[in-house]
Amino acid sequence: GRGQGPDYRLTHRTRARASRPCPRPTPAHASSYPRASPQRLVFRITMATAQKTKNTITLKGSTEIVTEFFGYSINSILYQRGIYPPESFTRVNKYGLTMLVTTDKGLMEYLSKVLSQLSDWLMNGQVQKLVVVISSVETKESIERWIFNIEQDKSSDGKPAQKGEKSEKEIMGEIQAIIRQITASVTFLPLIAEPCTFDLLIYTDSDVSVPQAWEESDPKYIAKSQEVKLRSFSTSVHKVDGMVSYRADDE
Repeated sequence: GRGQGPDYRLTHRTRARASRPCPRPTPAHASSYPRASPQRLVFRITMATAQKTKNTITLKGSTEIVTEFFGYSINSILYQRGIYPPESFTRVNKYGLTMLVTTDKGLMEYLSKVLSQLSDWLMNGQVQKLVVVISSVETKESIERWIFNIEQDKSSDGKPAQKGEKSEKEIMGEIQAIIRQITASVTFLPLIAEPCTFDLLIYTDSDVSVPQAWEESDPKYIAKSQEVKLRSFSTSVHKVDGMVSYRADDE
């Protein structure tokens, strides 16, 4: 099986000193960004390039679909969980839904760098999961972990499969179902009543090449947690399974 590397994170320059490497196997790469002002995501990858024919999904096209999904889902989590003020988001139409994306230039640039690196690792078949960690600003304690496990089809020589077969309509329907669950998260997750920040952890294979801007991070587990499974989607080249883990009541 693949070796799992340590976690890394890309830390924004305005952030305090980052965590040190964890000696145990942990998530791969992560990025931290402090609570901030308005923002907006601008990477617009067209889904039309994902297919050379109606039902053929290429590795490049699948990578674009998955990367774009993470861009919108991270924005949705930050909005729905109140990590940034609602006025710092703008509405766009995507997946047949009204989505909210950040308008803050600093956060936009940060997410763009993270997603660009994620895309490179996906193309090389080196990503195992992406985790959005929401933590208390005051205590640094992890409150929620949004976990997205990523499986990638491989050929017999261990390299990423170059294409698969699946209709765009079916893929979009599956993604829409996950986004609806994230949007509905306020109905089943505890209210976050304190200032919070977030980290993005990307778990990769142990032999992955790590850019200098990224650093190792601990997995930021929640000591006492409960879990809710989310839907999954597949492009036939990549499969993404979602789950959210949150801090259980002390009672």
